[in-house]
Amino acid sequence: MHLLLYIGLGAGFATAAGLRLFLPLLVAGGFGAANILGVTFAHTGFAFLQSGWWLVVVTAVFVASYVLQMRVGAEALEAGPVGAAIGGLGIGAGAVLFAGTLDAHHDAWWAGLIAGVACAALAGAAARPITTRTRARLPDKAAKDALTLYVDGAALVVAALTAVLHPLGYVAVVLFAWLLVASRRRAGEKFAGLRILRD
Repeated sequence: MHLLLYIGLGAGFATAAGLRLFLPLLVAGGFGAANILGVTFAHTGFAFLQSGWWLVVVTAVFVASYVLQMRVGAEALEAGPVGAAIGGLGIGAGAVLFAGTLDAHHDAWWAGLIAGVACAALAGAAARPITTRTRARLPDKAAKDALTLYVDGAALVVAALTAVLHPLGYVAVVLFAWLLVASRRRAGEKFAGLRILRD
């Protein structure tokens, strides 16, 4: 039973990191440092996740990402190498958070690496088309840039709720799987419609 709870916790953290990595890392690290609600990375190879220096580094990079976004704009940032790097780091963060969660509770941490990559990649693949379409419809740069705040907020909510109630991690995975299927179905229908018009 405990294993199922901690798999849910790891899945929730990894899914949140796939959306945007910064706040889920801070939530997991903060809860781990306080050792509350079963969240901890102490006495594992992933103990750095709750260390003070790590949380300071994550916070600094988080702030720097917004400073850079203010300079170049969210669209340019996400379309460029920085956006790709943040997405890749999100997948890596999901893997580490899931593995650290399992390792802290004496389970096979290597399985968490695999599952974490899958959960984080799923969330990113499901959310990216939605944010891209939404940003394209927004009227000005300020509104487009503000969308990043909502994505960060969603990642924060997923991570925090999962930390409080671990089984919600399973709900998050199912939700993003449904969003991905719905998004691809919609894209397929749009492509079929364009093909009919072309013919």
